[in-house]
Amino acid sequence: MKRLISIILTGSLVATVDATNVRDFGAKGDGRSIDSGAINEAIARAAESDGEVVVPEGTYMCYSIHLRSGVRLRIEKGAVLKAAKPTETEGYDEAEPNDSKYQDYGHSHWHNSMIWGEGLENVSIEGEGMIDGTDVLLRHMPRRGQNDERQANKALAMRECRSVTIRGVMFLNCGHFAMLMTGVDDLLIEGVTADTNRDGFDIDCCERVVVRGCTVNTVNDDAIVLKCSYALGREKPTENVVVEDCHVSGYDAGTVIDGSKTTQTTKAPDGDGPTGRIKLGTESNGGFRDIVIRRCTFEHCRGLALETVDGAAMDGIRVSDIEMKDICNSPIYIRLGDRMRAPEGFHFSTARDIRIEDVKVSDADSRYACLIAGVEGHPVKDVELKDITIEYRGGLTMDDYKEQRGVNPFFVPEARKVGRHGESNYPEPSAHGIQPAWGIAIYNADGVKLKNIKMRTAKKDERPAIHIENAKGIVKRRVRTRQAQ
Repeated sequence: MKRLISIILTGSLVATVDATNVRDFGAKGDGRSIDSGAINEAIARAAESDGEVVVPEGTYMCYSIHLRSGVRLRIEKGAVLKAAKPTETEGYDEAEPNDSKYQDYGHSHWHNSMIWGEGLENVSIEGEGMIDGTDVLLRHMPRRGQNDERQANKALAMRECRSVTIRGVMFLNCGHFAMLMTGVDDLLIEGVTADTNRDGFDIDCCERVVVRGCTVNTVNDDAIVLKCSYALGREKPTENVVVEDCHVSGYDAGTVIDGSKTTQTTKAPDGDGPTGRIKLGTESNGGFRDIVIRRCTFEHCRGLALETVDGAAMDGIRVSDIEMKDICNSPIYIRLGDRMRAPEGFHFSTARDIRIEDVKVSDADSRYACLIAGVEGHPVKDVELKDITIEYRGGLTMDDYKEQRGVNPFFVPEARKVGRHGESNYPEPSAHGIQPAWGIAIYNADGVKLKNIKMRTAKKDERPAIHIENAKGIVKRRVRTRQAQ
């Protein structure tokens, strides 16, 4: 690593002086009354003395809740902050003005949320309670004539804050995002469960971050995703981040919290299988530097994705001790692309110094293989895959690879031909089509080391195990492959 990650975030970041109970300010917690006004009053009072606001057992119907500097919001066991349906006269805060030219609407606004804060310091949300957006928080951008200006599309959003702790709470069905953290530095997310219908944790343009011991389930979008968008109107990297001891999955929304783990939803909105993964990207302007992902598990979802397609430098990525099972696309996907949603003349993406080791994968879809892909003239550089064992499903033929040309309108036979124009520029393994190899496919790369790799198929597959194109400096040591007979 170029810089030592020395983040020690073990305790609360807020010194508690007084405890303020929201019921003392008129909150009912009866599941009918709108309690956000009383909760906001309690938060404002606690902010005067760097205090704690306690939400006791009960169901508190809420519109926008406003965080304040120096306040710990404690949601106790049995307490639910429940998103209330807007009316013609009441609803959530409107989205603030901001340019969403280089990222979608959801990434560009924070005030249209159930809970939000901007420009704050020393804030925490803790406890064993729940934040529930079921049937209220949106998964789309506002549409005229549908009263969306009074609605919210995320559970928790914070912009340009420092020293923030989110610990222990649960998030259920939270619209576009369970959490959108943009420009939030010195951030700890620990022991949080999110079971939702779109993105789980979006950590965007943040520095000095630890995500530890979390469970994130989302069938329709990414679970834990690091981004470095242009939402702040400038470049800001996401760097010095540790994601450790987390579990991600793509079961039906709500079925991890209730324990049923059902699989009725078989495809995400993009037409591919359940999402629910750990990812870098897609929004990628400011840079990813010194990222550690370790001791994490993936289940019934897509594989690890490391993507830079909008001009970001992806440098110093360390992934280790990962276990995956029931994976619906590439177990490992490293993509340098040229979508370039960025200001005119923006610098090109780069990807280098990536180390992935100690990975065990079972029951993986073999259509797209492990895929490493740059673009012509801009290779992925200095990648090492080490001590990796993968069992693929197999069962495909060379005809499956060849015949997709006339079936899949977005198919591109070579990853380097995925350009910035057309639908195929969104970085997903499926955009590259079925690969000519079942195990590993490498395009436009320089200096990829494959060390102690074991791959096998559960069913016979006619394609070769490895395909390499327009690449140099490829080193293979102790790479063993085995086909089912």
